[in-house]
Amino acid sequence: MWRIWLIFDPRRALVALFVFLFVLALLIHFILLSTDKFNWLDGPRTPPAAAAPAMPGT
Repeated sequence: MWRIWLIFDPRRALVALFVFLFVLALLIHFILLSTDKFNWLDGPRTPPAAAAPAMPGT
């Protein structure tokens, strides 16, 4: 394992790893925010109960 660090500079490798993980976390959060089920800021985009059509047979 120590020979890998002779090939790669540890500071550059760790900075690149942290940048990659941060961008991946942002991407995952923005994908979740764009969905209806997992949008924790706006909530679900369902119409209010008064505007929803009535169930047949009620």
